[in-house]
Amino acid sequence: MSGLQCLAAENIWFDKHRYDEAEKRFYEGANGPTSQQQQQGKAAQHAKGRQQKPRHRNSSSHGAGDQELVTRMKSLELENQTLHKVIEDMRAALQKLESRVVVLEKSPVTTAGPCAKAAPVQAAPVKQVKVTNGGDDDDDDIDLFGSDEEDEEAERLKQERLEAYAAKKAKKPTVIAKSSILLDVKPWDDETDMGKLEECVRSVQMDGLLWGASKLVPVGYGIKKLQINCVVEDDKVGTDILEEEITNFEDYVQSVDVAAFNKI
Repeated sequence: MSGLQCLAAENIWFDKHRYDEAEKRFYEGANGPTSQQQQQGKAAQHAKGRQQKPRHRNSSSHGAGDQELVTRMKSLELENQTLHKVIEDMRAALQKLESRVVVLEKSPVTTAGPCAKAAPVQAAPVKQVKVTNGGDDDDDDIDLFGSDEEDEEAERLKQERLEAYAAKKAKKPTVIAKSSILLDVKPWDDETDMGKLEECVRSVQMDGLLWGASKLVPVGYGIKKLQINCVVEDDKVGTDILEEEITNFEDYVQSVDVAAFNKI
């Protein structure tokens, strides 16, 4: 006989735990729930209550958000009403302005009188035009030429103004350009009479020439040169003419040089 057959032949209670569980349930139903089951029920109720609290909190937060949304909607409605009122006022003012513009355009302008009195404008003289009607001809003969008296008067006024301007210009003093010239006049040798040489130089006379101070300046080897100053008018006297006139005195003058030239 094998091992399985031996176990099958043995009188063993394999389902004992099922019967024990059924017996336990029977007695619990008869005597009421045990303390352990009560504790498990309380724990389940507490868990259920904890789950319901966040729901209440969420509902309260949703209620506050709805209240804020309602207040914002009310404020927006008030602002919208205010804007509508402002727009209506602007439309009314624009209609008034349009009506005033229409009235002003239709009414004639009558306020030009005081302005004309404040700033009178002199009208230009109008020449008289003589119109003659021919006896048999249909065309009109028009005299386009004015009187000669007006032309003569204008010419006379023009001539008087020109004469007055010329007289005024003649009275105005003209500026004469002058220059100061310093000349170096050199003799032939040390035996030349420097007094006679200066006398010869000063004998040169011209319109616009004025001689000034002079002095003798040593050159070397006992020779001295005459340094003399003069003032000339630029339009009348030039340096070339002065040099030419002075060098004509060949017995005394060897050469003439311009040492300085300044405008006055």
